[in-house]
Amino acid sequence: MLKEWVKDDRPSDEELSARLEKARAELMVRQMQVKEKGLPVLVVFDGWGAAGKGSVLGRVIKGLDPRFFKCETLTEPTSDELRRPFLYRYFVRIPKEGKFSFFDGSWMGEVTSQFLHGDISKKQYKEHLTSIKRFERTLNDNGYLVVKFFFHIDEKIQRKRLKELEENKHTKWRVSEKDKWQNKHYDKCLDVYDEYIEATNQFVAPWYFIDSSAKKWSELQVTEILVASIDTALANAESEKKAPLLQNTFPLRETPKLSEISLDKTIEEEEYKKELDVLQKRLGQLHNELYHKKIPVIIAYEGWDAAGKGGNIKRIAGALDPRGYEVHPIASPEPAEKARHYLWRFWNRLPKDGHIAIFDRTWYGRVMVERLEGFCSENDWQRAYNEINEFEKELADWNAVVIKFWVQIDKDTQLARFTDRQNTPEKQWKITDEDWRNREKWDQYEEAIDEMLQKTNTKYAPWYVLESNDKKYARIKALKIVIKAIEKKLAE
Repeated sequence: MLKEWVKDDRPSDEELSARLEKARAELMVRQMQVKEKGLPVLVVFDGWGAAGKGSVLGRVIKGLDPRFFKCETLTEPTSDELRRPFLYRYFVRIPKEGKFSFFDGSWMGEVTSQFLHGDISKKQYKEHLTSIKRFERTLNDNGYLVVKFFFHIDEKIQRKRLKELEENKHTKWRVSEKDKWQNKHYDKCLDVYDEYIEATNQFVAPWYFIDSSAKKWSELQVTEILVASIDTALANAESEKKAPLLQNTFPLRETPKLSEISLDKTIEEEEYKKELDVLQKRLGQLHNELYHKKIPVIIAYEGWDAAGKGGNIKRIAGALDPRGYEVHPIASPEPAEKARHYLWRFWNRLPKDGHIAIFDRTWYGRVMVERLEGFCSENDWQRAYNEINEFEKELADWNAVVIKFWVQIDKDTQLARFTDRQNTPEKQWKITDEDWRNREKWDQYEEAIDEMLQKTNTKYAPWYVLESNDKKYARIKALKIVIKAIEKKLAE
């Protein structure tokens, strides 16, 4: 695509100035429309070194209200970001509803540079391309406008600009070794950029090439494209466009329905204490190995109210070094969380490599409580099965151990525990009116849970049902599953 691109004719200076004045005014109006309509806008500036990305970005945002946009400079990942999944540093920076985020640099620059310098293999490079396409698509599906600009200059112009920057003591710092390497290997870079752009030029997030021969001309191209893109996105939002439901392409495990699972499993007190001590010691040893081998672990808990999630988590956490794990109790999203992609708050809580994150409630709220209580549309929750499978695939590709527990009890056991909580003063904080309301929808929830387990029980992020009529049995089973999964990963 890039190699065959034919530049638009540059207008006369008079026409350019008139169009630019008009486009700047229109963009200021669109910014307020974006704010009013709650449209999140992500604008990516990428391209050749010395192509003028930074200076054009400064010109584009000059007339905008700084309260409603943010600029992110994304060059090399920090040491902390290198300990997270590939897309982490991009996902956590996505804008709120009604705001712009301008990225100076992006995932394109990161993966193409790594590939060009031999830091990742061809196979890893292609895997990253797949991740990027999913990332851009899921943003669009969830109401984001993604606009990607590639600033293009030829080899001679780049060489000239780099030389001019280096000769000026005030701008010399702007020329990196990678910029020089890029110019020296211009044709090789062009081949990779062309391949990358061809692979990631999606209808939901197309590439726009910018002729970067002059600053004002570059600014005009960017501003006019931004205005037109915002107009299209606002029109689509008005028509309530539904994102297509994608077919699952991930390997699934067979999953029994909850009604088919026997809950009569128990364990004697003496055996429980003995096994608990042995298993917690073993898990503590494995935690040290995880840290040294930099393997992350994500343990996700879902289950019925009063099923015993808290006590189960306590026995897992009690075996771990407190410096190397965190438990995340997930409640209703805060305003800042509701204003972003529903997975944003979970990306923000992912552990560093070598650490463990335990989630008490998870991203599966999308296909349970949000589905049944009407907090999202049917298209939203139907689409979420695939989005969640993709999210967990990113975690697995990051080499994380992903374990998901459904804590299962029967309806009579839940009633007995609710009653006990209500009648015991020190336990009353555990029971709410919402718990009773959810209980009235038991059958609806069970149907939703069965569908959730069936559609997201992947081989790389499996579900395990913990029979928890006997809480102690469930705790021992959970410890054994966690230990087995970690031992398997360490053996690999």
